[in-house]
Amino acid sequence: MNTTVQSLQRRLIALGFPLPEFGADGDPGAETLAAVGKALDELEGRRGPTGDGPPVSLPPSPKPSASLVPAEWMPAAEMERIICHWTAGTHQASEFDRSHYHMLIEADGKLVRGIPSIKLNEAPAKKGYAAHTLNCNSGSIGVSLCCMGGSNEAPFDPGKYPMTREQWDALTGVVADLCRRYSIPIKDTTVLSHAEVQNNLGIQQRNKWDFTRLAFDPSVKGAKACGDKLRAEAKAKL
Repeated sequence: MNTTVQSLQRRLIALGFPLPEFGADGDPGAETLAAVGKALDELEGRRGPTGDGPPVSLPPSPKPSASLVPAEWMPAAEMERIICHWTAGTHQASEFDRSHYHMLIEADGKLVRGIPSIKLNEAPAKKGYAAHTLNCNSGSIGVSLCCMGGSNEAPFDPGKYPMTREQWDALTGVVADLCRRYSIPIKDTTVLSHAEVQNNLGIQQRNKWDFTRLAFDPSVKGAKACGDKLRAEAKAKL
């Protein structure tokens, strides 16, 4: 990933020239070049054909968000995707939960480090890896929200430990941090929930529904809608 290119991409997005497919991924591909061309065309139009128009006032570059994930939690590794889950437990991370995920987020947004290192899930997965997704652990980072114990999908009942807005907001920040660290583009095959794995990756799962509903926002329904919301909010934090 080229950090200079990534800074340019963030500037383009801030100025209203979106990069919907790949975002600020540090790769100067066709999408970035097209956005640069549009920006230059608009600048030329505002200055006039001779370039002697009034100065164009541009907004300042946005400051990058502070990282939520400690650097030591993100060792060097080649990772392909991030899969997001809920624990189907309480609002606190148990030792069992910590053994299955790289990171967990409690009800108040507090981050808890899982026991396995992300490095162990680098393909091919090594002994002691985080077994968070059936037949899809190699190259996958597992992040889980501590919630939804005793819940029911239909009719929807979030149970005694519903997903909180604080957890969700922390999750989108964590995903953004991981995408920056591991140069993972935000797409529906690289940043997704457990409920999307079977449809998006073609890997059969066991009727997983995390996430098909968001307890804090009942208007969002279905795996794709929840996944799209996750990706859009994470991309905005890059």
